[in-house]
Amino acid sequence: MIRGSARQAGLEGETMAASALESKGMRIIGRNIRSKTGEIDLVALDGDVLVFAEVKSWPVYGFENLSYGISEKKKRRIIETAKYFLDTHREYNNRTIRFDVIFLQPGKSLIHLDSAFMESV
Repeated sequence: MIRGSARQAGLEGETMAASALESKGMRIIGRNIRSKTGEIDLVALDGDVLVFAEVKSWPVYGFENLSYGISEKKKRRIIETAKYFLDTHREYNNRTIRFDVIFLQPGKSLIHLDSAFMESV
């Protein structure tokens, strides 16, 4: 897959994931938040909880192998970017936070793992 089409597929997956979160009553407040340490695909409010969500395409492996989808290095980058977001959006500093992962199998299904991993920020 060439780089442009991979990026387009990623954007489509993020849009699908955002729609899934909105259908659960969440409000998307940010997309593709970038810092020098990494990127967070979606930031949402689930009631009073601030949700940082990673969207991951999982086209080849079965869902029984999801634990391999997000490495410790990737988790650390997401957490550091969440800290950056909180530093630059202080209005959310007093919220409980949660790290979710949304796995997509194109044309098949979407699995939303809320509280997929934890960290104090």
